[in-house]
Amino acid sequence: MNGNSVPDKEIVAIILYISCFFMILAVFLITFFYFSRKKIIQKEIENKNLEIQYQKDQLHAIIVAQEEERKRIAQDLHDDISSKLNIVSLNSHLLTAPNLTEAETLEITGNIIALTTKALDNSRKIAHNLLPPVFEKFGLNAGVEELCEEFESSKAIKTYYKSEIDFDEKEIDRHLHVFRILQELMNNSLRHGKATEIWIAFKNINGIDTCNYEDNGVGFDCKNIENQKGLGMKNIDSRISFLDGTIKINSEVGKGIAVIFTF
Repeated sequence: MNGNSVPDKEIVAIILYISCFFMILAVFLITFFYFSRKKIIQKEIENKNLEIQYQKDQLHAIIVAQEEERKRIAQDLHDDISSKLNIVSLNSHLLTAPNLTEAETLEITGNIIALTTKALDNSRKIAHNLLPPVFEKFGLNAGVEELCEEFESSKAIKTYYKSEIDFDEKEIDRHLHVFRILQELMNNSLRHGKATEIWIAFKNINGIDTCNYEDNGVGFDCKNIENQKGLGMKNIDSRISFLDGTIKINSEVGKGIAVIFTF
């Protein structure tokens, strides 16, 4: 009996050591998984916060762009429409003056007609910029064709437009964002890029609607992030985000710009 007591004690000791080892291992694993899970949750929270911040930035960019557009419209109304109507009003009062000769009456009347015609033309242009009637009636393809014609009317730029997509009229709200993106890109090409030629092509690649845009302007260093932080680019990014699309911009100084975006 005494002979077996030593081995029994050793077995008990071994069992205790093993138990302690597994308990320590269990505590270690629990601690490890706890902190790993904590890190994962923390990372998820950080990613969520970044996503929320990105959405806030995009919303802010849209709001700023809308405010800039409102200011531009207000300025156009004040400078073009209001000023002309004020002069029309003054000329109308002149017609009530006594002893006007027939020639003076004809001159004043002619001024009123000319100014009213200009005011009407300018009001149509303002309304057209807000939502082109052709786009509203016939869709994106017709809207882009008219946009190209308008740019070419300046004789400063030549456009080449091709579409291989049959656009669904039910998605006109989404297509308006595509139209505004092209409008912004073309304005940039003309004002900043000093381009003389623009190429636009719509294609469906592997089931994804894609637009290829290029110009032959002065280009810019696209590696410099500051070059892509302008209000126009933020507005474009916001619209791309709304469309759940992607955008890739390539440009070099002196080599124009190439943009590919999906929608």
